[in-house]
Amino acid sequence: MVGRDSLIGTSAALDDGPALADAIVVVPGLASVLKTDDLRTATERNAGLRKLLVRHEQALLVQAQQSAACNASHSVESRLSRLLLRARDLSDSEGLPLTQEYLAQMIGVRRNAVSIVAHAFQQAGLVSYSRGQIEIRDIDGLRKTACECYAAVRSQCDRLLNPAG
Repeated sequence: MVGRDSLIGTSAALDDGPALADAIVVVPGLASVLKTDDLRTATERNAGLRKLLVRHEQALLVQAQQSAACNASHSVESRLSRLLLRARDLSDSEGLPLTQEYLAQMIGVRRNAVSIVAHAFQQAGLVSYSRGQIEIRDIDGLRKTACECYAAVRSQCDRLLNPAG
């Protein structure tokens, strides 16, 4: 998952290989497209940009590895909380246009499992949910429900992408 401050396909700009990822837009917003050759030229001229792109790729790898481990190890509740919190961070919005089908695919469960957990979250006041629109109501409550994977990914991404911050 990438957000408003991320890039897709940077691996192609770091070497002469193809892009290693495809993008699927889930949350509407603005995006820019840059020719791979132009980005590659910029990285060849600017060592700081190249270093940032390498760190960005490392952050995406951390996220993918942690998500795979999480999906194999943690409860549906914890995984759904992690995903909702991460989506909120990336979109900078409490309102998320995410379907139960999409959420199920992202955490590796059937849609009815997400439906049960989403209903429980709504009953607990953590979210409100209606036809593909989730509104996060209690961020601290979701953080308590999430496994340690959310904090681990957030910490590593902050370390990699904001080293001075």
